[in-house]
Amino acid sequence: MVDFLAALGLVFVIEGLIFAAFPAAAKRAMASVLESPDATLRLVGIGSAVIGLIMVWLARG
Repeated sequence: MVDFLAALGLVFVIEGLIFAAFPAAAKRAMASVLESPDATLRLVGIGSAVIGLIMVWLARG
């Protein structure tokens, strides 16, 4: 559970930094997401989850 909370905290830090450093680009990215088809978003989400799982598996050995 501690690892999960640490990972969740890192997600918030990274997203916060992106919105703080590049607010206009973040707004454009959100607008682009709203215009994207569901199937594309689903594929990107699954791909990101798989890559994240592999990264965690490699890091945790």
